[in-house]
Amino acid sequence: MPIPLIAQGFQEGISSIPYAWTVLKIVPWVLLVAALKYYFGGARNGSERLMHSKVVMVTGGTSGIGASVVHELASRGAQIILLTQHAPSDVFLVDYIEDLRKSTKNRLIYAEQVDLSSLHSIRTFATKWIDNVPPRRLDMIILCGNTAAPSSASRKLTVDGLDEEWQVNYLANFHLLSILSPALRAQPPHRDVRVIFTTCSSYIGAKIDPKQIEAACTPDASAPRGTKNGKNVKKAGAGSKKSKTSLFGASKLALMSFAQSFQKHLNAYERPDKMPPCTRVIVVDPGFSRTPGTRRWLTGGSLWGLLLYLITWPLWWLVLKSPQQGAQSILYAAMEARYGRGTGGWMIKECQEVDFARKDVRDEEAGKLLWQFSEAQIELKEKKSAVKRALANKEQQEKENQKNNGSSSSKPAAKEQTPGSRRSRKANK
Repeated sequence: MPIPLIAQGFQEGISSIPYAWTVLKIVPWVLLVAALKYYFGGARNGSERLMHSKVVMVTGGTSGIGASVVHELASRGAQIILLTQHAPSDVFLVDYIEDLRKSTKNRLIYAEQVDLSSLHSIRTFATKWIDNVPPRRLDMIILCGNTAAPSSASRKLTVDGLDEEWQVNYLANFHLLSILSPALRAQPPHRDVRVIFTTCSSYIGAKIDPKQIEAACTPDASAPRGTKNGKNVKKAGAGSKKSKTSLFGASKLALMSFAQSFQKHLNAYERPDKMPPCTRVIVVDPGFSRTPGTRRWLTGGSLWGLLLYLITWPLWWLVLKSPQQGAQSILYAAMEARYGRGTGGWMIKECQEVDFARKDVRDEEAGKLLWQFSEAQIELKEKKSAVKRALANKEQQEKENQKNNGSSSSKPAAKEQTPGSRRSRKANK
């Protein structure tokens, strides 16, 4: 059909073809939008890797980029362990895993409850994982768990009294990997083990200031309390100075610095078999994507912001990647063969290896100070949380004892035997 129309256009002129001028006016714009969409969509992963029998642990794997990564790896046969804040019996999580198993035709998808906003939850899971002989198989850890507070929202503190962005984006990953490091070092030398960190370009202009971090983690005396996922969450006052302090960029910079220190920590371990280390650390910048976290940050967490986002959605659809497109660099880091050897510590962006925009990311002295600061912060907060749990357990036990004592004292006294009754006659026999 197009050939006769083209021939007619040459013989009788374009005006002889109905709507020809209208189509010619629209087609260049359609092609321009398609070209821009392809450009902003970023690079595509072209690497392949046999993922059958591989055990992959993923944080943030139930939404956004993490969900796309999980779907792709599960489709290739990997055994997936989702670390989620929901209990394995949660209805949403059960349905999500069942749908994932059906769509990927992979039954080896499981969930473990690990709340990144709770240091105790992380320690409980990680110690249970490494307390196993022989060591469990672990081929990959992908850290996609992330949170970004809207600029208009008040600062949130976790149950440990730490800034939510700082703990979820950085300190939780530090705590998890610090405990799991023996499990990573115990993997056989022939195994290709990878730890993939996710970051973003906000680290470029960030600064790690311990005083600022401590100030952001200090709740206001007048701060209201709320609940999140059934747990108490403290909020700093909306008008306070620390309510406007964002630690998102600092948390990403700290995460990247820790990634380099963690690689050195793994490389410094001398294996009993005298073989070289088999674990490589990779930092990935997936780019800006239309994830739930990005949408929440763009809308400012308000209904008016959501309305503005919906009105301008075509613009965000054009310039922001989809979660599937954002997952491509992570999949490239997980599958590219050349990252299965070497000393590790690479950074990947748009499916290619790039250098860090900040030279201090590789600063060994700064990384050592950050490691010490993080360990001290975790130790302090875990001690306080342990005391709180002990007091809460003691209070609960006292309430149960009072309840049991009250119920036992409220039992009716035995009735007196009336003279001449059947019981009294039996007793006199």
